[in-house]
Amino acid sequence: MSELKVLRAKDYPRMPWKNGGGSTEEITRDAGTGLDGFGWRLSIADIGESGGFSMFAGYERIITVLQGDGMTLSVDGRNTRALLPLDPFAFSGESHVSCTLLGSPIRDFNLIYAPQRYAARLQWLKGEQRFFSSAGTVLVFSISDALEVVVGNGASKLGRHDCLQLVGNNGLVEIGVNADCCVIELAAH
Repeated sequence: MSELKVLRAKDYPRMPWKNGGGSTEEITRDAGTGLDGFGWRLSIADIGESGGFSMFAGYERIITVLQGDGMTLSVDGRNTRALLPLDPFAFSGESHVSCTLLGSPIRDFNLIYAPQRYAARLQWLKGEQRFFSSAGTVLVFSISDALEVVVGNGASKLGRHDCLQLVGNNGLVEIGVNADCCVIELAAH
């Protein structure tokens, strides 16, 4: 049976980075505690200065700048394009990664997942949208001050950086949104 819950930004626990270079607000995850045992994890990181990223061997990562001027990444010695707000970028958690800020400190949005356990799809939606998903887990992350998410016959109201989490979906579910957000679909293998 599927379970639907709304996660509020004010309640996200803050935890130190694996490499000790900063902190992250953890939005949600499928399992485990601390930095171990999860199949997927969603978080927001505050990056105050250029520097190295933690390694997550066996995982894939998708990062998106939420606030600030943006950054470039060096991934295994190769520089990325300038990553500006709401421009996602994917890379291997095993890569050697460092960032160079393009100006002010940034906040970024991170999905880390184990590809041997989950297939992942992440997309940023603008305005009113409607879609269907058969993924076992669907996450809707709000970047709007007022987002309404309709799942089936029920509606949930989200504020900025709140997240709706649907787990245990075993059919085709209709989801509608009325403002800018990120939708993440995770299907277990």
